[in-house]
Amino acid sequence: MGQEQVSKQNPPRKGAQPLDFKSATLYAIRVVLHEADTSALLDALAKRMNDAGAFFEDEPVVVDASRIESPVDWPTLIEALREHSLHPVGVVATGEQREAAVAAGLPAVELGGAPTRPAAAPAPEHEVPAAAVIPEKATNSTPAAEAPSEQAAASQPAPTLAEPAPAAMIVNRPLRSGQRVYARSTDLIVIGMVSRGAEVIADGNIHVYGPMRGKAMAGARGDSNARIFTTELDPELVAIAGVYRVIETGLEPALKNKPAIISLSGESLQIESLGN
Repeated sequence: MGQEQVSKQNPPRKGAQPLDFKSATLYAIRVVLHEADTSALLDALAKRMNDAGAFFEDEPVVVDASRIESPVDWPTLIEALREHSLHPVGVVATGEQREAAVAAGLPAVELGGAPTRPAAAPAPEHEVPAAAVIPEKATNSTPAAEAPSEQAAASQPAPTLAEPAPAAMIVNRPLRSGQRVYARSTDLIVIGMVSRGAEVIADGNIHVYGPMRGKAMAGARGDSNARIFTTELDPELVAIAGVYRVIETGLEPALKNKPAIISLSGESLQIESLGN
């Protein structure tokens, strides 16, 4: 009886397909293996997850074993990832390493062709024109010695303008606990509070005009020149290009709840005050 009522209330659409394909963006963490020793890998995994708290929990991960040749104990590693609430969805490897991972249930994926964000470069010290200026053709009043010939003008390459960068993603509202925003291939600007338990992720820079109390990851696809800016710093975790710092004991008074900038120097994060 109940099934008949459901069928009448929700009749199948004419010509409807049982499934469809839609485009989607998947943010996945890449776990890069530097050695194959099982004990060392499990210890390092446990320490990383303990340091990061809940930041990586329930994330899809791709295991990158392209840098090692020694065989990996894939079943044990996969089980350990799942025990830490991570979801392995693929592997990057070659040869027998790849075959062993696939046999353990990890599909092979290719990440090399994924588009990457160009590294940021400092602005030049001198002034740069807003656009290329095409010189006007010589007029009758121009001396013959100064007027370029038609053949010389034709041989000169046409000036080109730089391709515009992708617009930054702007979030004009506070982010509550449990909310996550990912700015793919661009910068992220949040106008409002990032609450504890909220996460902001960007392939480029992150700007938070308000209290930054949650987790922030800039340069998510490897841009080590990315930075995090905020007008009020009090985060749970900050990261740039995979290098992260968990804020457990609080910041020093000169930085806490003050305007600050976070950058990456080598393998360590630098937090500097933007106040006077």
